[in-house]
Order: sequence, then C-alpha cells, then structure tokens
Amino acid sequence: MSYGLLLIRVVVGGIMLAHGLQKTFGWWNGPGPKGLRGWLESMGFRMAALMALLLILAEDGGLLFALGVVTPLAALMIVTSQLVAISTVHWKNGFWSGGGGFEYNLTLIAGAVAISATGPGRFSFDRWFGWDGHWSGLWWAVGVLGVSIAGTAFIVTALRKAPPPAQEAAA
Repeated sequence: MSYGLLLIRVVVGGIMLAHGLQKTFGWWNGPGPKGLRGWLESMGFRMAALMALLLILAEDGGLLFALGVVTPLAALMIVTSQLVAISTVHWKNGFWSGGGGFEYNLTLIAGAVAISATGPGRFSFDRWFGWDGHWSGLWWAVGVLGVSIAGTAFIVTALRKAPPPAQEAAA
C-alpha cells in the first residue's frame, strides 16, 4: 500500500508542480507571472496580481504533496485550484478533457482527496515527523473537500467582477 500511495502522491504532486512552474517561471510554454496576471484579468478576476500569486503557490504546493509534507494542506491547495479551474474554465466544455472539459481536473481532485483520507503513507515526511496518524482519515478528506468548495465559491463569486449586462441589438 505504501508504494501505491507514494506513486499517487508523486504523480499528482508532480503534475501540479509542473503546472505551477509554468506559471512561476514560464517553463514549458507557460505564461509566467505576468502572463498569468493578464489571463486572470481577462477572465474578470479582481486583484489579479494577488490571485496569480495564490495560484502559483497552490500549484507549486504540488511539491509538498509529492513529498508528503503537511499533506492535508497540500491536498487543500490542489483541490481548491482545480475546483476553481473547473468552475471558471472547464465546466462549460463538458466532462471530456479532449474537448477542454473537467475530466483531468476531477482526477487530480480525486487523488488529492483520497490521499487526505488514507494518509500520505510510509514514504512521506509526515510519517517521518510523526504527523501522519493525526492528519488523515475520512474527516480530513471531508474537511479538505468542504473547505475547498467554500473557498472556490468565495473566489468565483467575490473575487470576480460581474459580467457586463448583455447589450441589446439596436433595432
């Protein structure tokens, strides 16, 4: 079981870290911080610079998840970032990722929530520090999911500008 948990943590955390590094440094055709800020502004986010920083931190937090360090916090960062991505970008495209849907995001969320429920496993810093028995279980997973949903609701409602009213065609 420990090897399976390690594999899930490294893959999910590594994917998130890679996405974060695209935004942090512009690696692998990523936008970098300036491009990310512009993209968030174009999507109607208020305080785009702060939102860009929070997104970078959340996705770079994939390193914490991969290493199994403060795993519930790392899972919270992954789940929240992916719920925001689903609600602002992917939901309208349907389920399948081939069409820009949320299939891929949901897979990352499932992996992060599952690790919150089971714990990071034997090969983790949380285990080494003696934290793993205290920071995992069903209620940790429910908490990660619940706080992520609440945070996402706040981000997409309070931190986005209302879309302009539809213009009626001139008669």
